[in-house]
Amino acid sequence: MLEILQVVTATDTRAEADRLAQGSVVSRLAASAQVDGPLQSVYWWEGKATPAEEWRVTMKTAADRYQELEAFIIENHSYETPGILATAVVRGSEKYLTWVMNETRPPGF
Repeated sequence: MLEILQVVTATDTRAEADRLAQGSVVSRLAASAQVDGPLQSVYWWEGKATPAEEWRVTMKTAADRYQELEAFIIENHSYETPGILATAVVRGSEKYLTWVMNETRPPGF
């Protein structure tokens, strides 16, 4: 089976979420990206529980593209410590997984 990941991050504006989604796909670091929200989040930051409204970005990528995708997110994210989680896709339609793999291959890769 092809090694595919679903990578998730969140940010505090729809505009930034859209830029991360668009940029990850245009740069072929992700085959697709979805933005959803707003979501209500609560997280520890600077010693206190902090409520926030956030937008989630979910990207599908080939496992061998993860490091570059993570670097892209960190470089383009406004948070000091963006949450970035990658989950292995354990099953999926072979045709879709092949599409994800193919779409994350830039020319000459």
